[in-house]
Amino acid sequence: MSGAALGIEIVVVFFLALFLLHRYGDFRKQQRMVLFGTLLAWYLCFLIVFILPLDVSTTIYKQCIIDHEEHASGPTANPLPFNHTQNASVTPTKSVLKPCYKPWSYIPDGIMPVFWRVVYWTSQCLTWLLLPFMQSYARSGGFSITGKIKTALIENAIYYGTYLLIFGSLLIYVAVHPEWHLSWYELQTIGITAANTWGLFLLVLLLGYGLVEIPRSYWNASRHGHLLIKTYFKASKLMTEKADAEENLEDVMEEVRKVSESIKYNHPLRKYIDTILRKCPVDYQEKMGRNMDDYEDFDDKQNTYPSEKSLVKLHKQVIYAVQRHNRTRVQWQILLQQAIHLEDVAKNETSSTHQFVHSFPSSEPAGWFSRYIYTPTVEWYWECLLKRWFYRLLSVVLTLFSVAVVWSECTFFSIRPVLSLFAVFIQLAERDYNYLYIEMACFITIFFLCTCVYSTVFRIRVFNYYYLASHHQTDAYSLQFSGMLFCRLTPPLCLNFLGLIHMDSAISHQQKEQTAYTSIMGSMRVLSFIANGFYIYYPMLIVILCFATYFSLGTRCLNLLGFQQFMGDNEMTSDLIDEGKELIRREKRKRQRIEDGENRRREWKERYGNPREDYAARNRSSHEMKETNYSDTVNPSTNRQAKYSRTGNRAERDCIELLQDAEPLDFNADSLTDDPLDTDSGRHSGGRYLSMSSSRSRIFDDV
Repeated sequence: MSGAALGIEIVVVFFLALFLLHRYGDFRKQQRMVLFGTLLAWYLCFLIVFILPLDVSTTIYKQCIIDHEEHASGPTANPLPFNHTQNASVTPTKSVLKPCYKPWSYIPDGIMPVFWRVVYWTSQCLTWLLLPFMQSYARSGGFSITGKIKTALIENAIYYGTYLLIFGSLLIYVAVHPEWHLSWYELQTIGITAANTWGLFLLVLLLGYGLVEIPRSYWNASRHGHLLIKTYFKASKLMTEKADAEENLEDVMEEVRKVSESIKYNHPLRKYIDTILRKCPVDYQEKMGRNMDDYEDFDDKQNTYPSEKSLVKLHKQVIYAVQRHNRTRVQWQILLQQAIHLEDVAKNETSSTHQFVHSFPSSEPAGWFSRYIYTPTVEWYWECLLKRWFYRLLSVVLTLFSVAVVWSECTFFSIRPVLSLFAVFIQLAERDYNYLYIEMACFITIFFLCTCVYSTVFRIRVFNYYYLASHHQTDAYSLQFSGMLFCRLTPPLCLNFLGLIHMDSAISHQQKEQTAYTSIMGSMRVLSFIANGFYIYYPMLIVILCFATYFSLGTRCLNLLGFQQFMGDNEMTSDLIDEGKELIRREKRKRQRIEDGENRRREWKERYGNPREDYAARNRSSHEMKETNYSDTVNPSTNRQAKYSRTGNRAERDCIELLQDAEPLDFNADSLTDDPLDTDSGRHSGGRYLSMSSSRSRIFDDV
């Protein structure tokens, strides 16, 4: 099994990162380099989390070997001085050590140091160099590679300046110290320390929020009434954002239309207009493509044309407006489904039949899982009874984990006695060499810490500029920004975990075998005020942050500043809840009308067949009978009989007329949307005016 566990986890973590990227990104529309950079960043961070427990178990085994070698090479008897008061029967003996057992996931020597160096330095190059550059490059509105690169360098000056400021300060501190001489080893340590210090600042903030908010969110999820009114609140805010996005898109498209009409196809700037038009929705492309076939020489009229710089700004506005409009539209449909489901749960809780009934049954045929396992009875017991208690139990377990983390963060520097709970658990398992328990305890602890930190990254929103949205609605900028945060937060998080279990000798000051992960970080003792001061006492601030999160101080401050937040005892919150409830009710009535129309149409089809084909056949037969009437003059009585023989009874005629009048109304729910821009992506854009055909996609094409 040597190395097999490492290989299995490398493959499993890759598919996990790929699944998450598929959930938040869009493989079909987003640029390949953006997807590759984000996937690589997420993959490397998840890899550190999954592989570090194997490194801990391997290090414990190596420490056991070292202890046995030192014990075997030592004196055969303890050098006890002779004392007449001692019992003569007592003789010095050699202490007995338990034999060392090789862990099932043992990784051979020389593999882990190389592995960690590749993973760490690749992630650092991504987060500090490549991803910030690609992030600005993807969001830039430039029309050439040179212009995009120039914009990306200017926007990233603040990131590079922050890192260089921290690195320069530490470099000066080491340079003026009389006992130290700068070498490559010290420079490497200073760079790693600067990156970890920057990450630890943000890590404590996110961890303090997640340790309280995650258990509380599961507890609130068990309260259906609280969850429903919060959904109403979100619906009201999201509708406001959706309306603002639609209005913003209309304004941007109007500006694009004016620019497109002013710049004709023989103008040198027309190629930039074509690039902008390709980013617009299909309906707007068709509208702008009308009345654009006349040739007009741009030199004949003294018109004022926009500059290339203004077109770059307009291109950037179009990219942002279209992405925001699509995201809010999809999120509104998802939130509407959640609100309808919660209302169904509230109605079914009082049901005496114990059968879960949906307000709007799914249009898709039920699978074998719904037919045989997740039946309406099982769904009722889960949604109305068991799910509530499951979330409450999970919330209690997560609360205990949070308390253990907060206690250990405040006491992990105490070696004797050992106060950190996680260090106690690992040391107890180390005595019996229970490697499986060690790895599982390490993995669960790191996974919980990462969940608190990463979930906060997925929850936060920075004025709609950075926003991770599921169902393939995250833009390239937000995807890469999340990759940057993961790469900056994961190394200090893992170092913090090693400090919690007393496996970091730079903090614990124990002469023990170091993990391979700690060895690539360099000795933090080069900067003693960082290792003995900042890394030990700064995590204690997590207590203050947890109290601030528990009492919702940040939410109350944002609410006072004008940012509407969910607060149960606030008048504005009550107004937004009522508004959201009315919006959901209106959408339900609209969906009910669509479903009723679809049912009536289906009923007419089942009763009278396809009315359009029947009506066309009757028209053809009527036309043939008319020709016979005009040509045949021998038997007028027969003609009169044939003339009236084409019509059926009165009920059938009324049915045909009713269906004929109702035919132009399409009750197809898939094509009926609340937004006129919601069209099929595969629709042919007839009438669209583009003077240049779309070029073959390259690696640095527009996003």
